[in-house]
Amino acid sequence: MRTIAIFGVGLIGGSFALALRKAGFTGRILGVSSPDTIRRALELNVIDAGVPAEDAARSADLIYLSQPILRIIESLAELSQWIQPGSLVTDAGSTKSLIVEQAASLFAPGQFLGGHPMAGRERRGVEAAEADLFRGRPYVLTPQPRTQVENPTAREFESWIRKIGAVPIVLDAAEHDRIVAFTSHLPQLASTALAALLEGRPEPASGVFGPALVDSTRLALSSFDIWGDILATNRGPILEALRNYVAKLEEFCNDFEPAAIERQFERAAKFAASLRNTG
Repeated sequence: MRTIAIFGVGLIGGSFALALRKAGFTGRILGVSSPDTIRRALELNVIDAGVPAEDAARSADLIYLSQPILRIIESLAELSQWIQPGSLVTDAGSTKSLIVEQAASLFAPGQFLGGHPMAGRERRGVEAAEADLFRGRPYVLTPQPRTQVENPTAREFESWIRKIGAVPIVLDAAEHDRIVAFTSHLPQLASTALAALLEGRPEPASGVFGPALVDSTRLALSSFDIWGDILATNRGPILEALRNYVAKLEEFCNDFEPAAIERQFERAAKFAASLRNTG
């Protein structure tokens, strides 16, 4: 790959550009974003140039879509008219089923490969981008069909994923969406629910709280601008995860005795320890 076009030069797109440079990519990195974002990305040496979407798509070997999910879906129809033979379109959307379904109807086999880097920060924008954002983190690929990941351009892209320090994992799009509903979307909503519950209550206003409350509400700082699309495009799996969480809370309420709660603590501690040992 000699030319990469990043559509949406924010936290993820900007970090991908910086990670590529750190990993040894010597080609051109083009940016497609708002004028203010392009100006800032150039000042920070994140991209080499800002160009119109069609020019970027026609000249790039790899088109990297790191926009909000619904914007990615909107972009696919235009890109399918501009992409050159042998080039690859990939995305960084947090849900995959609708994106992969739309792409399958528009692109020839081997032209699109769904992706989701499992990395992020509460801060947004290109100013928050960092070269090591993906290091040690899972990077899910959702080829449709699964053999699509063996395409030469897809293999080259996967090699760059490894070079930037991420860990490629190949999944079916629907399975990806079911998994992240529990491992990503539920933690966000649990944090948001706790913060929404306590907003306006007198207890936190008293100043009597410790690090546990701060840690537990960290994800509540996340922007709905991003999460609105996630909730809209993964509604079924997210509702399944929420119902399971509510059922667990009801289990606590219905058997709120020391022995029963101790067993819950033991199970929870076992999981939390294993998560930190493998994360």
